[in-house]
Amino acid sequence: MKPATILPRIACLASAVLLAACATPDQPAPKIPAAPTLAQVMSDADAAARAGQYERAMALLKGGGSSYPADKAPWLQMAQMKFDRGQYGDAIGHALEALERDPDDKVANSIVAVSGLRLSGKALADLSRQNNLNGSLRSEAQDLAKLLRASIGEDVLLPPPAKRPPAAGKRAATSSTGTPAAKGAASPGSAADPFSGLK
Repeated sequence: MKPATILPRIACLASAVLLAACATPDQPAPKIPAAPTLAQVMSDADAAARAGQYERAMALLKGGGSSYPADKAPWLQMAQMKFDRGQYGDAIGHALEALERDPDDKVANSIVAVSGLRLSGKALADLSRQNNLNGSLRSEAQDLAKLLRASIGEDVLLPPPAKRPPAAGKRAATSSTGTPAAKGAASPGSAADPFSGLK
């Protein structure tokens, strides 16, 4: 053989050896875990809430809301959890998110209505305590009370508060003659019933 023909053959053989040395056996690609289903997210959030892990449950539900943006379930569950904890403003926000996905959802509508009433009741009680419920605000509150009474079909919006005996060692604010101590003093039930003046 001529040296001119041996050299290309050696180069081809060396290339083949190098390629064989570089070749590795096929390794399976790392498996990417499948995203959890919405049912799994809701189940995990429920288990976390029952275990007292409120923040973890909320994080799971927020993740579910992001992963499944068209579904109302995570938003509705967040609204219910906030409502149960007395965080009515947040409950309204989450319930409104659920209503964007399903405007006819009765639970979400109920959370919005009751949370709004509880926030309004607290605000009215605070205003009554400060004696600042007058003028147009008072008339708006009266109109709202009429609308609510008509909606629920009741003459009285809230039942009168139960009479409680005075606490031990404390007397009602009366003078020695038994008349009220101050002419403008609020009645004992007015703080408990912010709508008492609206009946």
